[in-house]
Amino acid sequence: MRYTSAFRATERPALLQMVKTAVATILAWVVAGWLVPDGPPPVFAAIAAMLVVQPSLNQSLTKGIERSVGVIAGVMLAAALGLALGEESWVVILAVAAALALAWALRMTVGSANQVAISALLVLSMGASTPGYASYRVLETFLGAAIGIVVHLVLVPPVALDPARRAMDALGEEIAASLERLAGALTAKHTLRELRELMVAARRLYELRDAANEALDEAEDSLALNPRGRHHREDLAAMRESAENLRPIVTQVLGMTRAYVEQYDDDVSTEPAVQGISEELRRAAHDTRRELRLALGARYMEFAETAPALTAPLMFKAPSGMNWILIGSLMEDLRRIRVSLGARN
Repeated sequence: MRYTSAFRATERPALLQMVKTAVATILAWVVAGWLVPDGPPPVFAAIAAMLVVQPSLNQSLTKGIERSVGVIAGVMLAAALGLALGEESWVVILAVAAALALAWALRMTVGSANQVAISALLVLSMGASTPGYASYRVLETFLGAAIGIVVHLVLVPPVALDPARRAMDALGEEIAASLERLAGALTAKHTLRELRELMVAARRLYELRDAANEALDEAEDSLALNPRGRHHREDLAAMRESAENLRPIVTQVLGMTRAYVEQYDDDVSTEPAVQGISEELRRAAHDTRRELRLALGARYMEFAETAPALTAPLMFKAPSGMNWILIGSLMEDLRRIRVSLGARN
């Protein structure tokens, strides 16, 4: 494992996200300092604004609630302990332990639990015995959270549909490529190494399927409570429907590949039925790309007037020997692929 992976992401966050966080933090510090000019530095307002600005408005509201609840609980606990026991160092340790215990007892989220302890620590370190200190810090947190949400709204909340389109594009294209690879493999003889490579390539579909589902969830989250969301819900619904149609095909492609690899025989490629199945797999690859065109549009415009290819029944004679087991398995999976792709045809 690379040590840098512990603190570096595979991709940079959006530049707009960084700008919004910086603007919200600076505004929270300035506004809170202006409202309470004689108080301590508005650390709570700045931290609240910084944490509230998330990639989506839905996440921002959730983080704002989580942050506010944690601060209120931590500030009140620290204020009570500070007034009762003073500001000795051992009181700080007691407050942190008590804050974590309170969060555990109330079944708070990890974010809220950590915020309770952090708030208690900061309050006791910065003077909880000062009259009105606790109430000022709570109001300061609300102010910072509100400024963070307002900045997030004003600076155009992002709509994460493009990453979802790219993830769906990658999944559908790999399904089509896997179908074409299997179609070519069925009509040729192979070494053990080639069969293993065929299986390894097919297993990549799992990773791409999970990535597509995650990207669709993030896109849906970005549309929740987003003023721009109503203009994109139909696009997301189309991608969701396409993902549901492609999801079982992943299972069928892997099942067909595994059956072929495990029951491979040099004579299988000479079976007339296998020749027909190979052609049907290429047609299924065509219809998979057509499915993507229906869901994504521009990426597959060349299929705009193309009719489905999986339309004619497949007829063949009974296979020889024990090859009927493999061919029967391939035919059943192919039938299920037909059903999945036929949902939009």
